[in-house]
Amino acid sequence: MLLRCNSVSPMPETITRPVSAQSDANTDPKAPLAGDSRASLPAGALHSQLDKIAIFLDVDGTLLDLAPTPLEVRVPPGLADALAALQSRLDGAIAFISGRPIAEIDRIFHPLRLAAVGGHGAEIRIQPGAEIKRSRIATLDSDLRNEFAQIVQLDPGILVEDKGFSIAIHYRLSPQFGGEVLNHVATICRHERCDSLEVLPGKFVVEIKPSGYDKGTGLREMMSVPAFAGRKPIFIGDDVTDDAAFSVLPDFGGIGFSVGGIVPGATFNFDGPQDVRLWLERLGLERLGLETPGLETPGLERLGLEDFGNVAEGA
Repeated sequence: MLLRCNSVSPMPETITRPVSAQSDANTDPKAPLAGDSRASLPAGALHSQLDKIAIFLDVDGTLLDLAPTPLEVRVPPGLADALAALQSRLDGAIAFISGRPIAEIDRIFHPLRLAAVGGHGAEIRIQPGAEIKRSRIATLDSDLRNEFAQIVQLDPGILVEDKGFSIAIHYRLSPQFGGEVLNHVATICRHERCDSLEVLPGKFVVEIKPSGYDKGTGLREMMSVPAFAGRKPIFIGDDVTDDAAFSVLPDFGGIGFSVGGIVPGATFNFDGPQDVRLWLERLGLERLGLETPGLETPGLERLGLEDFGNVAEGA
């Protein structure tokens, strides 16, 4: 529920190391050169490793371009087909991890359904046809919900989205009110009223959710499911709401990719959602024996990962 008061240019298939030359570039897996050096993402080189990896995808700002309001996001042509192809190639080891409820993810990508973690970990569906498992942790009380809902009074461009397990306050249409939105949230949470809650600032949004679950707990639980167990996770996310998922990747020998900027725990960085989609589409096309004209698939040494198989095997 939303409350309210009253052509992308083509980009090369690149990822970059989102850290300065002074940061640690010696962790496993090896990082490409620091700074502005770039390396092509070898979608083709993963072809023989797909039985060893699992792919976890944030939605907004990662797979899909951000829109003025949450209801206005669109799935670009070809993306759903690429995800369906990968679902087959990975034997089901691909999942959405989002702050959105799973029912809303299904609506956006209809008729495609994947395994999913929704509501920042409040909901989990271990496979497309399975029942949605929901957290039993208490949600926000009605008084707090009502107070957060009143923040729409600051400006007509502010929207408050009640997701059931959390409240998201969007100010993308009125970015100049970002500071005031955060101040109002802090005021509402005074006197220990939000001790059992987490406040997650994102891209022109701040989200308030109960503690006790997050995208990291969701990813960890998904890794115990037969389709995912024993594989190495690749997680792609775009902001601080994804920190918890990035933080659990080392426990499984996984690799994190951020989108559009530096995110703690991510080893590599995509320029934007269009690059994420391009990579996924290439993996899907290869299932059909097709190629993407004008794009090269160089050796993994360009990434500093001379043998991705070593990563997938935990070397």
